[in-house]
Amino acid sequence: MTPLDPRLLRYARGSAVYVLGTAALGVVAALLVIAQAGLLAHGISAAFLDGADLADLRATLTGLAAVVAARVGLVWVQEAAAQRASATVKSQLREQVVDRAVRLGPGWLSGQRTGELTTLATRGVDALDGYFAKYLPQLVLAVIVPVAVVARIATEDWVATITIVLTLPLIPVFMVLVGRVTQARTERQWSTLGRLSHHFLDVVAGLPTLKVFGRAKAQVENVRRVTDDYRRATMATLRVAFLSALVLELLATLSVALVAVGIGLRLAEGDMNLQTGLLILILAPEAYLPLRMVGVHYHASAEGMAAAQKVFEVIEAPVFATAGDRRVPEPATVSLVGVTVHYPGRERPAVADVSLSFSRGEVVALAGPSGGGKSSLVAALMGFVPLAAGRIEVIDADGATTDLAEADPDSWRRHVGWAPQRPHLFSATVAENLRLARDDASEAQMRDAVSAAAAAEVLDGLPDGLGTQVGQGGVGLSAGQRRRFAVARALLREASVLVLDEPTADLDAATERRLLTSLRERARAGTAVLVVAHRPELLAWADRVVTVEPSPATSAVVAS
Repeated sequence: MTPLDPRLLRYARGSAVYVLGTAALGVVAALLVIAQAGLLAHGISAAFLDGADLADLRATLTGLAAVVAARVGLVWVQEAAAQRASATVKSQLREQVVDRAVRLGPGWLSGQRTGELTTLATRGVDALDGYFAKYLPQLVLAVIVPVAVVARIATEDWVATITIVLTLPLIPVFMVLVGRVTQARTERQWSTLGRLSHHFLDVVAGLPTLKVFGRAKAQVENVRRVTDDYRRATMATLRVAFLSALVLELLATLSVALVAVGIGLRLAEGDMNLQTGLLILILAPEAYLPLRMVGVHYHASAEGMAAAQKVFEVIEAPVFATAGDRRVPEPATVSLVGVTVHYPGRERPAVADVSLSFSRGEVVALAGPSGGGKSSLVAALMGFVPLAAGRIEVIDADGATTDLAEADPDSWRRHVGWAPQRPHLFSATVAENLRLARDDASEAQMRDAVSAAAAAEVLDGLPDGLGTQVGQGGVGLSAGQRRRFAVARALLREASVLVLDEPTADLDAATERRLLTSLRERARAGTAVLVVAHRPELLAWADRVVTVEPSPATSAVVAS
């Protein structure tokens, strides 16, 4: 990441205003530094050479106090602006990360590490505080203050000016060299933290299974090993930070010493007056200080800068988008023609040249071995993955055809009730999880959907019924209960099309029969039902079975 990544200005609108404001404050800060040095030089010279007392120096001291107060106030304004800008930018970046993740869809999310993505959106974005509060203001000062100070010194003494101009670039040169090492170490530290977060999340999520099989304690050593890797990466980064601060301090000190030696010799020879010498001695450190502080604060912001790189990678990830925004009418028939899905980086397509159609009032089952592309076909139907070839069409009752590639995906999804292969329940009440499908659903409508999903006895057995709190991922419910609530959520939508991926998995035979009876009633009422199926009972229940074979020349075989 460059010192001021232009993508930050593009994706976080609040940062542009902050940068302009910081530049204006930098100009004021430079003027105050010069004014303070001039007042100090004048006051000290007058007191030692002219014997001025406090009464004589009243105007100088008053001006000096005003300048100091103004610098203090300027720091306060800078800090307040930095915190406000940081909060605004973090909020904007988080919104864009979440928005892009939603637009990228389940197909993209399934290839991401949940722990790393969560850490990025939380601690990673929070790490930008150091960048905005310390590094960026100092970067602006490092551009403005040295130029103003050197320009002021140039009006007094050309020897000191040349000395500063020749030594000043040494600090940025060494800063860049050290910064490259720091960036590499910080990126490694961030990568280790992401791996630790993902691993720890996996261990916690799988703790019940690990306990059952007696493998919980074995994971302690794995967590300890990853934690040690993170500790070593962090300490290595800190060592570089401390050593770089020493190098920059040494360079600045030696450079100021060169200026001081030259001034001392000319003062001794009478070639320079005391006020001018004091003015240059006071201003010289101010020329090096902003650059030196940039190097110091770079380390405080390095983690945020590394995280920002990852944030931009997510925001800039290519989104599968449709070509148009046509509204999808109420479907009577859904037709898939020569559909091919090919994931990037894979040698052969997940689905190749599959054609099928299903209409309202009938039940169609997708069958085939695991890995044959059934779930990929459903993902394409839902608009979660792009088609490499073929088309998906919606035909309304009047025979009008709408190609989903030219339609608004949200408009299409309003007609679909969907229960995925791995249903997810959020950390919320049962009612809140059901209302994701229909936020205005009444309690009676939710209970009807739960009953239709063969889960009425599950709901009755919960301590607070619909108000029962479930954990993230449906913790507190069995796999079969989670699946039935997911089907109930799809039924609650009362959509024209039902797409269910393995709806009877994890269910006993009696519960499966009850659920299939309810789904058959929905089909008779005019709903088109498409199910992904492995179990023989589910295949025998369907009106038609479409078999999808996993091969480079995958084809759909329709069987009655």
